[in-house]
Amino acid sequence: MKYRGQIFFSVLVIAVLATAYYPSYNAQEKEAVLMKTVLSGFDQLHYQPKAIDDTFSEQVFDFYLDQIDAGRRFLTQEDIAELEPYRKQIDDQAEAGQFQFFNRSVELLEASLDKTQGYYRELLQQPFDYDKEETIELDGEKRPFPANDAELKDFWRKYLKYETVERIVSKTKRENKKEEGEERLSAEEIEVEAREDVLEFLDDWYDRMRKLKREDRLSVYLNTFTHIFDPHSEYYKPIDKENFNIRFSGRLEGIGASLRTEGDYTKVVRIVVGGPAWKQKELEEKDVILKVTQEGEEEGTDITGMTINDVVQLIRGDKGTKVTLTVKKIDGTVKDITITRDVVILEEQFAKSLILDGKEGDRVGYILLPSFYADFQNKDGRFCSKDVAAEIEKLKAQDVDGIILDLRYNGGGSLRDVVKMTGLFVEKGPVVQVKARGRDPEVLRDVDSRAQYDGELIVMVNSYSASASEILAAALQDYERALIVGSPSTFGKGTVQRFINLDRTIRGFSEVKPLGELKLTTQKFYRIDGGSTQLRGVTPDIVLPDNFYYIKTGERDRDYAMAWSEIAPVEYEQDVLQVDNVPQLREKSERRIAMDNTFQRILKNAKRLEEQREDTSYPVHLEGYRSMMEEREQESKAFENLMDEVVIDGIQNLPQDLPAIEQDESKKARNEEWVEKVSKDIYIKETMNILHDMLVSS
Repeated sequence: MKYRGQIFFSVLVIAVLATAYYPSYNAQEKEAVLMKTVLSGFDQLHYQPKAIDDTFSEQVFDFYLDQIDAGRRFLTQEDIAELEPYRKQIDDQAEAGQFQFFNRSVELLEASLDKTQGYYRELLQQPFDYDKEETIELDGEKRPFPANDAELKDFWRKYLKYETVERIVSKTKRENKKEEGEERLSAEEIEVEAREDVLEFLDDWYDRMRKLKREDRLSVYLNTFTHIFDPHSEYYKPIDKENFNIRFSGRLEGIGASLRTEGDYTKVVRIVVGGPAWKQKELEEKDVILKVTQEGEEEGTDITGMTINDVVQLIRGDKGTKVTLTVKKIDGTVKDITITRDVVILEEQFAKSLILDGKEGDRVGYILLPSFYADFQNKDGRFCSKDVAAEIEKLKAQDVDGIILDLRYNGGGSLRDVVKMTGLFVEKGPVVQVKARGRDPEVLRDVDSRAQYDGELIVMVNSYSASASEILAAALQDYERALIVGSPSTFGKGTVQRFINLDRTIRGFSEVKPLGELKLTTQKFYRIDGGSTQLRGVTPDIVLPDNFYYIKTGERDRDYAMAWSEIAPVEYEQDVLQVDNVPQLREKSERRIAMDNTFQRILKNAKRLEEQREDTSYPVHLEGYRSMMEEREQESKAFENLMDEVVIDGIQNLPQDLPAIEQDESKKARNEEWVEKVSKDIYIKETMNILHDMLVSS
């Protein structure tokens, strides 16, 4: 399949380039190549291709406008009317490598930036009428585009008034809390400051928008096309794919610092422990980077006004190379700092474990897995299946009575590793079925006859556990090997994506590179019982109420999500350990939850959050807004400190981990923060109670 796809892309793109004005290449030709390659790639390789016709064109038209102006702050119905003739032409333009609709939309958007910036700068010069009773709808989906410039300006007036009123109310509260004798701002001074703050906030926002390059806007446009196929198919600019690889592998080559833009400047916000900057000890948090000089350069690059992606690309580089940063320190001094780039490991996303003291002396092994990471580019890279196996061995050495594997907020990752990881808990056998377009399902199997861990097992999930997390939870549930505990359902992503490096599909033609990469949905996966997790997710054996209990989240709420389907099951069995008393375990947990004040408060808070989420219309007169916020604050007080009480007393790091934790203060502080968070986690506490029930009934 992969080989066929690469041949197809090569033939397609070479044919396109042959029609260009050889040997000169320009941006328009590159964009034409990009569009044609994207569409043809989806037609050839996507699991469920769509006809590029007038219906598709209309879908792109509507979805794209929502993407570029979801808040209905920039475009008017008059602008939309100007774009309307393109509604059924986008498909024809795309297949011809043309961008008339996109170009005109960018022109209208940029003109609106000038226009609306004029609105807010004019309107913020004078106080608003804070006594006039009126409301604003903040959810763009609930209101149409403004009819004309007059309506648009009136919306901006109400929006600016809302932002100013919000700041007046919060500033007044702070002033009222000042001690007697402290100087307080007058109401007039508070109002002036509030408008100045709104002006600064908007100027900063508009500055960021104006720094967007054409390629950034084109990426949004291309991803509108990909999203019509399904929400997980995407086009990645080169820097976006680089960032994805870093998140996926937990590894990069650079200096080991997190950066943020503030206005025209780039500031250091975190130094990665163990990285080159941390070892060098000169670069510090809050340093402002003024210039970046590469090894061998006499003059560096002034990065003032650059986007964060451009700055990052200058600073990252190959291991062993040097980069000099000219930085302004917090005391105002300017200093050149030369750092030798190296491999930086982002340890926060790797598996880690603790031992928890449970009921009646239970020793509970707890493993947190933030993602299914894998570093396929490096022979010594980190893989989650290996790391979890290592954590299991450490916990077994401590004679734990059971293990809790926490996959909450784990959005997935490596399919290969989830198959291997499932195999740690069962004998060899099927784990998941994967079906490509037009092909029979392929059964992915664990081939290791051993079960590295044969004890009691619970997997924690929530509504943000997706993809690989759902594969593991579903397989262990189908095998009845583990108890699944958590939100009413997991995310519901039952599709598999594959990356296509567009540069590798073309020989030569360096003038149009880099083109970036495509992430296409090429397969759907199914449980071994034949059902799909697509849309429906995995339903836990025992549900624990959380703040999102009543709020619809997940794949089912995304535009153009693929449908649920079902295929034939495969034969499966395991003879390790079976969870066979689920109804009794569920009943005991439900009784505890019903009697637990914190869980009942969580349920009430979840209902409150659902109601507030639907109520998106706000008063913008001062007293009306103040009254609404006071009412909401009173309601929220009943739910303060829901997770602020220590509920797990005995927590220990594993002896094997302590030397690394103790080696530096930053790592030690992060570990202490994690342990404290676990100690206050009522969901882990209830899962420990469930595990105890499993132990005493086995």
